Amino acid sequence: MIGGWSWFAIAVGGGAGAVARFMVARQMGHWLGTYLPYGTLTVNALGSWMLGFLAVYLMDRPEVSPLIRLGLAVGFLGAFTTFSTFSYESMVLIQEGAFGRALISIGANLFLCLGLCYLGMLSARW
Repeated sequence: MIGGWSWFAIAVGGGAGAVARFMVARQMGHWLGTYLPYGTLTVNALGSWMLGFLAVYLMDRPEVSPLIRLGLAVGFLGAFTTFSTFSYESMVLIQEGAFGRALISIGANLFLCLGLCYLGMLSARW
């Protein structure tokens, strides 16, 4: 199944996910400021919920094309969420001596994203 159309679905989804991440992260910075990396937290939280939902709702439906699954889960959500940016922003806060803010950001990303992934799975089962 990994052929030209698979790569195409992932590439299209990835392009859309990258643009969506940029737009959401930028808007969150405008709305909430820069005390914490709110944009990264938002995309990681939304992406965690979406993947939890899609893993249950779409992935178990044989009528949904494998190309759509790849485009959404691997392409869009792979580009939309960003662990590397989370890691970098956490290290910047630590290097700046903002240990409390770093711990808040790390904890929020960890617990919020895990919780939202689980809620996404539950909401898909409703």
